[in-house]
Amino acid sequence: MPRTVRTFSVENIKDFKQLLLSWSQQFETALWLDSNKYQQHYTSFDSALALEEFTAIKTDYSNAFDKLKEYQSTTKDYIFGYISYDVKNDVEQLSSKNYDGLDFPDLYFFQPQKLIFIRGKNIEFHYLNMVADEIQKDFTDIQAAAMHIDIASATEENIKIKLRIHKAEYYAKVDTILEHIKRGDIYEVNFCQEFYAENATINPAAVYQHLNDISEPPFASFLKMEQQYALCASPERYLKKEGSKIISQPIKGTAKRLISTIDDAQIAADLARDEKERAENVMIVDLVRNDLSKTAKKGAVQVEELCKVYSFKQVHQMISTVVSEIDPQLHPIETLRSTFPMGSMTGAPKVSAMKIIEHLEASKRGLYSGAIGYFTPENDFDFNVVIRSILYNEEKKYISYSVGSAITIKSDAAKEYEECLLKAKAMKYVLTNAK
Repeated sequence: MPRTVRTFSVENIKDFKQLLLSWSQQFETALWLDSNKYQQHYTSFDSALALEEFTAIKTDYSNAFDKLKEYQSTTKDYIFGYISYDVKNDVEQLSSKNYDGLDFPDLYFFQPQKLIFIRGKNIEFHYLNMVADEIQKDFTDIQAAAMHIDIASATEENIKIKLRIHKAEYYAKVDTILEHIKRGDIYEVNFCQEFYAENATINPAAVYQHLNDISEPPFASFLKMEQQYALCASPERYLKKEGSKIISQPIKGTAKRLISTIDDAQIAADLARDEKERAENVMIVDLVRNDLSKTAKKGAVQVEELCKVYSFKQVHQMISTVVSEIDPQLHPIETLRSTFPMGSMTGAPKVSAMKIIEHLEASKRGLYSGAIGYFTPENDFDFNVVIRSILYNEEKKYISYSVGSAITIKSDAAKEYEECLLKAKAMKYVLTNAK
């Protein structure tokens, strides 16, 4: 179905983005993707906003990828949405029986009636079944929207954050994982824990704006799905398809930013040389290479970058880039199916790691460590990894954010716990306004 397209030019993009997010809150369905102009090699736009369902698919994990394949093939348009971690149960003989306070569907995609891209100073409107006059009206309304989302009123006072796994129990579970490693069951597992709040009310757009301002990650997203929200400050790409090229950029290795420029440069250099962190990263790179080889042309999987340290506002991260070439006739869903869930959030070997995750973690992951992204009409796609994210069920007044770290034979439980707290710092801060 053809879209009506109009382009406008705006000088102050930062202000326009805030106006756009504020204006978007009137719609029941909204998905905002923002690169925060982070300098990266593979990028298609600076920001995108998808609004209002024209068509949609919402399902549990059962045959989820086949249903998505049919929906994407039939729609032949832009579709935006997410794949939750628990769609692993469609790929492997696995289950998810842990506690879930959020109740997000396992998979959700929609074909937006209104789609807006920001590229440089250009604002592109791509509307379905709309006349150009409606685009002009929306552009005028956006410019007249409330200038700023009030961060000061983002949360109710006294949101009490609770731990699903307490410190002593966390240490014991890490010891159990180390026993699995010693027995040869796994080499590495990404072990996660949930922080949550009950009977809590927030202004999701304001909390997202605050979280994004202090993080400015390249794969930020804000999802509003009626009364369910994802406020995502992700630094990690899961998978991108550009024509016949597939790009995966797993993160393993984290260090905090320091105020002193000299000290900050030193801690980044130390991370780059850290044997344990490099070993974690290389294990996942090997797993990603294996996953990509399932759909790649023979000999077409390559590591473009290995263990390169990138700096973000809150942390330094060690990132690798693995690419492959696929047959152009291969359906795009097949590459997602054969690589999901992303190795950086499971461990290796993947199935064994996921079984241990289910046994030792206390919460169903749901959208956390899943992927948010989009497909284009040309069968390309791009998805992030849902980490550094706050998930919110407005009806149940339930707030959740989870963090994890990679446990290997060289892991120390106390240091892994510290890494989790470092990753949780930004989410806790925007919810409680306290360090």
